[in-house]
Amino acid sequence: MSAGRLLSVLLLLQSRGRMSARGLAEELGVSVRTAYRDLARLQATGVPVYAEPGRGGGYQLLDGYRTRLTGMNEGEARALFFAGLPGPAADLGLAAEVTAARLKLLAALPTGLREEAARSAAVFHVDAPGWYREPEQTPYLSLFVDAVLTQRVVSVHYRRWRAPQEVHRRLRPYGLVVKSGIWYLVAAAESRIATYRVAQVLDAMLSDERFDRPQDFDLGAYWTSYLDDFQTRRYTGTATIRLSPRGRRRLPDSLPPEVVRAVDATATAVGDDGWVEAVVPTESTGHACGELLRLGIDVEVVAPTELRQAMADTVGVLAGAYGLA
Repeated sequence: MSAGRLLSVLLLLQSRGRMSARGLAEELGVSVRTAYRDLARLQATGVPVYAEPGRGGGYQLLDGYRTRLTGMNEGEARALFFAGLPGPAADLGLAAEVTAARLKLLAALPTGLREEAARSAAVFHVDAPGWYREPEQTPYLSLFVDAVLTQRVVSVHYRRWRAPQEVHRRLRPYGLVVKSGIWYLVAAAESRIATYRVAQVLDAMLSDERFDRPQDFDLGAYWTSYLDDFQTRRYTGTATIRLSPRGRRRLPDSLPPEVVRAVDATATAVGDDGWVEAVVPTESTGHACGELLRLGIDVEVVAPTELRQAMADTVGVLAGAYGLA
């Protein structure tokens, strides 16, 4: 049973006055039988829902009954519960405010829905950062939040990957995105929109200069396009590799999902010992060498020659370091 859907039924009845079970079902995208069950469950929580028989009849709330959640839809109510979990809200400095809003929302719910919502909150926990790394330090995140909300220009000193590594930019912040516990700022610099890793900002100063955020800018659509473009630019070559059975099992924990999918799609058996040969996407030779070495003796590079040689050279240096060369 979805507590969010019960809340939707309640708000639909409150906003529209009277609805048939079929009308509710169509609105919520469920079967008529499910709509009947939701109405019965809502009645069981103490909400005064009654049926009006006959043509033009349906279900409605008792005259005078009003929930204090007017104007809040299912997604908004559910978001408040999930926003109260550890993670992004705390990063943004909103943990106390979100907790207070969540408590007010709980107090506004009827008893049955309050219990349902409390059970939902008790069985979810979000720990956004990935394994094997510490959360990034983002001392300027709150400044960027202020800049995004007030549409003010920010001057930043930024460290990037390519030369020159340290640059200065005047940015018009359009939004913030968190992915796998890492915060990114989407901002316009001159006539170009770009993405900046917040942890790479060395210094930032909020100015009094205002700007107009384009009304047609869609942060979600931009981020999807950015990810697609990033993957296209990231992988510029391919390599043919051989994997042992153990290497293939270790693959998801050692290499990116794109490589895992490529192995699954192209793997062919070589010999009777369980080894497979596959073609995988690669970045630079040095990057591919470093990633594949994580698999140790469970991987062999067949091609290209320069990557195979890089693997051999690295193994030779290691052998020399341990007095085995």
